[in-house]
Amino acid sequence: MHDDLIARAKAWLAEDPDAETREELAKLIDAGDTDELAARFSGTLQFGTAGLRGELGAGPMRMNRGVVIRAAAGLAAYLKKNGTPHGGDGAGLVVIGYDARHKSADFARDTAAVMTGAGLRAAVLPRPLPTPVLAFAIRHLGAVAGVEVTASHNPPRDNGYKVYLGDGSQIVPPADAEIAAEIDAIASLDDVPRPESGWETLDDAVLDAYLARTDAVLGAGSPRTARTVYTAMHGVGRDVLLAAFARAGFPEPVLVTEQADPDPDFPTVAFPNPEEPGAMDLAFARARATDPDLVIANDPDADRCAVAVKDGGDWRMLRGDEVGALLAAHLVRRGARGTFAESIVSSSLLGRIAGKAGLPYEETLTGFKWIARVDGLRYGYEEALGYCVDPEGVRDKDGITAALLITELASVLKEEGRTLLDLLDDLAVEHGLHATDQLSVRVQDLSLIADAMRRLREQPPAELAGLPVTRAEDLSLGTDRLPPTDGLRYTLTGARVIVRPSGTEPKLKCYLEVVVPVTDHAGLPAARARAAELLNAVRRDLSAAAGI
Repeated sequence: MHDDLIARAKAWLAEDPDAETREELAKLIDAGDTDELAARFSGTLQFGTAGLRGELGAGPMRMNRGVVIRAAAGLAAYLKKNGTPHGGDGAGLVVIGYDARHKSADFARDTAAVMTGAGLRAAVLPRPLPTPVLAFAIRHLGAVAGVEVTASHNPPRDNGYKVYLGDGSQIVPPADAEIAAEIDAIASLDDVPRPESGWETLDDAVLDAYLARTDAVLGAGSPRTARTVYTAMHGVGRDVLLAAFARAGFPEPVLVTEQADPDPDFPTVAFPNPEEPGAMDLAFARARATDPDLVIANDPDADRCAVAVKDGGDWRMLRGDEVGALLAAHLVRRGARGTFAESIVSSSLLGRIAGKAGLPYEETLTGFKWIARVDGLRYGYEEALGYCVDPEGVRDKDGITAALLITELASVLKEEGRTLLDLLDDLAVEHGLHATDQLSVRVQDLSLIADAMRRLREQPPAELAGLPVTRAEDLSLGTDRLPPTDGLRYTLTGARVIVRPSGTEPKLKCYLEVVVPVTDHAGLPAARARAAELLNAVRRDLSAAAGI
């Protein structure tokens, strides 16, 4: 076993194109560090519907140039095997974007070289830009596929590889498995042609086209008065968001300067995710000093949008479900037509808003790869701060256009002497108070997640928080509306719980919702107290049932 491990490591080392990871791996081999080598060579980083995502480092279980070259070659083989619409020179175009993380530019360049070597055309965005710009560029340029090198809001040590097909939305089965099979078929990097040139580096025309498209998000003649504090969370959103806000005529956002510049080490936050504890502290400090109407944050690749408001004497983050409902209500008021959609882990309030407005409504599996594929989509959202407000332009979540739309709504309400919280109160009185929360457990040992899922499947809870479970569904079997996925859904009297492993992080995620009837605004405080009590009890009982 030891000799085999060393042999595999040496074989990888011999064809590793990156001096940095070669040095790292050589040191491990020389030191005979079999534990670390085993962790890196115990398998391969699996390509799935989230593409690739993992820790940077040497070996097939890490993100590195060798893994990325294989992934790009597998994608190129898939595109050629399945046929691609032909450009003028007979080769389909693949557009490549990247964020400002460690190695992102290298991975983008490698991808362009592989596509070119495979006889496809490749075009790379001019610099690190938000993921939505890449998603837009695929459709705008008529590409057959797109790649975004990003790990979104993962820790600094991670990077990732997200694949889109020519419709501008992320891959779903069976494309993921077919691409993975092509990756597995690559015996050696020596078999992958990688010319030194031959691809195009795009200029700012594609970014200008994206920014011009953002105008379509806002209503003609709508007020543009809301003042904002903005943090880019050390990512790539700042320049694009500032340009979009300037085009729209909003007041220039006040920047959280400590987090404004791209920095792959994310020095001011433990996790560069607005939802994580402490991530918004600097933004709140800037808001206390400048008293804006709202605080806006993007995650590092700017496909997510977080919103915070003043609540009483201080600032608080709105939940993704609250922002999702606010944007839906705003679009309904503006007369939007088309289907409203969300993933199954998001609040059922969207269905009530759509139903009352007489609009079609769809639920999908988790992820915008599913939401973006809903027929006739007009608006889609997911509770993890993802909003698709212009599906004709960007068939994915977009933190820039979502920021524009929520700031327009805040401006409309400001003109009426109201706030986002006032509109949330109105929605609760109209549709019932929909309160959501999450039980999220990060693990080092992935077997703990499998154990919890097995325990819940073998002994599903009969009640949670004293509320009877009226329906228990194992989503791995699929439903009449949903394809199979690893998850469990419990319907209770006045509540709903979904449990699933995260697709991108070592986490077990449990999504909780309770609905408390409320007849008028005076009843809201009591309804909120009851909802908080129920959510705490559901969380406690579910944790016990899952053994986490």
